[in-house]
Amino acid sequence: MNTRTELSPSAQRIAEVAQNLVQEVGYNGFSFEHIAKEVGMRKASVHHHFASKADLGVAVVKSYTHEFEDALQNILTSAKSAPQRLTAYADLFEATFANQHHLCVCGMLSAESNSLDPAVKQEVNHFFQLNMTWLTFVVQEGMDSGSLQKLNDAPAVAQTCLSMLEGSMLVGRCVSAPMGPRHMMDVFLGVLVS
Repeated sequence: MNTRTELSPSAQRIAEVAQNLVQEVGYNGFSFEHIAKEVGMRKASVHHHFASKADLGVAVVKSYTHEFEDALQNILTSAKSAPQRLTAYADLFEATFANQHHLCVCGMLSAESNSLDPAVKQEVNHFFQLNMTWLTFVVQEGMDSGSLQKLNDAPAVAQTCLSMLEGSMLVGRCVSAPMGPRHMMDVFLGVLVS
């Protein structure tokens, strides 16, 4: 299943609760019992919709990736310059972090990658590849147009940007006055914009 719209309403609710739990406590921090209590059904009913936690994890990551991909497409059509696109990209992370310091689903899962089922790990990798491809395109376009300085090659700048945004959320959970992803992007663009 690629998106939540392909899930039954009950399965969709389970996936939404699971996504929220991943963002709050991580993949290893919850069980089907937690989900069953949250959605008001028996644990066996959760298993009816998702035979294993790995199946649920795959569904959550696929859905999250699909939503993120839609957001990236919207940015390409609504923002014209590379700095505008990168700012809008940071705003995706900022919106997540502003929700009770939630982390990006795939950023959180990445921290737990050594204990993830290979199918979940593969979907997380797909999310990051999608983001890296998009960022590399935007950065290269910015360098070619002159709106971004060429301080390094586009893939290196793209990976730095993604790592900075994911890291700002993670570190932001533990500091008393987090700067947040948007502020970090503003600092980053201060260096990149010619």
